[in-house]
Amino acid sequence: MRWTWIDRFVAFESGKSAVAVKNLSHAEDHFADHFPGYPVMPAALVLEGLAQTGGILVGEANRFGKNVVLAKLSGTFHRDAAPGEQLTYRATILDLNDTGARVAGTAHSGETLVAEADILFAHVGPAQLPAGLADTGFVFTGELARLLKSAEAAGPA
Repeated sequence: MRWTWIDRFVAFESGKSAVAVKNLSHAEDHFADHFPGYPVMPAALVLEGLAQTGGILVGEANRFGKNVVLAKLSGTFHRDAAPGEQLTYRATILDLNDTGARVAGTAHSGETLVAEADILFAHVGPAQLPAGLADTGFVFTGELARLLKSAEAAGPA
């Protein structure tokens, strides 16, 4: 994963739910272009933060024994997110089985709902991954491994 759209976990209950935060800084490159004179976080990045929160929750629930990939996401936006705000991502596992998982997610700024999403993850075998990725642990490496440590320290949601 090239970019991480969560800063840390503040609560984590294995196999059930997770809460992560993302501090929105005006120094982030996307604010310069989206939109000039009216900087807002692109909706796709808000959804990516929700998907990363839920994906880590699902991966950890399986003790990272399965490759977890985003299969489908549907979201609803209630308002824009701007520099200086802190987004709080909440993800809850609704269903977890051998083929994948369904996760409900919300993004809030303070008490205000910014977005909500229904997220489907698939568990895929090595043969279903692009060449060269099957043995790399391509999702849960680097920065996400650091985030997992913050999840362990956060405790239950």
